[in-house]
Amino acid sequence: MSTDHHIPYILVLYYSRFGNTKKMADIIARGINSINNMTAIIRTVPSLYATNEDGKTTSTVPDTGAPFVTLDDLINCRGLALGSPTRFGNMAAPLKYFLDQTSGLWLNGNLINKPACVFTSTASLHGGQETTLLSMMLPLIHHGMIILGLPYSEPGLNNTTTGGTPYGCSHLADPNAYQLSKDEQDLCFAQGKRLAEVAVKLLKHI
Repeated sequence: MSTDHHIPYILVLYYSRFGNTKKMADIIARGINSINNMTAIIRTVPSLYATNEDGKTTSTVPDTGAPFVTLDDLINCRGLALGSPTRFGNMAAPLKYFLDQTSGLWLNGNLINKPACVFTSTASLHGGQETTLLSMMLPLIHHGMIILGLPYSEPGLNNTTTGGTPYGCSHLADPNAYQLSKDEQDLCFAQGKRLAEVAVKLLKHI
């Protein structure tokens, strides 16, 4: 699927094994789309479980859901929302594998001064949500992106008893429910909306 680069867009890029991070990505995209003059495109990365002898992924493009991201999607975006489940307090390997291929973008400064935010899902409340969010920020800082968190003016950040951090929205995955709480949904929407608002303001100064 090609991207229409004539329309200013924010890239919502995620990896999701069981669908919880995908649900967050969909709500963040709705927040982005609530702002005029900005749209969201949702992309994912392939799993690394199936590789050939050269170490390259043999995963095929999925028939349904988000298509796989390309470097052009990242180069041409006006902002980035990056999401991953936690893996021992860090982002998942498939997402890091893609980011490790962006050295050319770093050399060319393609992402400098673009706004970005991060989001995550974990199976336990203290299962590395904040460290995972911080791990995703690090390569974005190296790219010169402008990192956006969630301000405490968002009511859900003060009220939540599940996920939600000032570093970015998060989700406590209940194995019995697989649903985002109302506060988690509100914070995902707010994060997408804030990202789009900042991206639009920055566009006016280009």
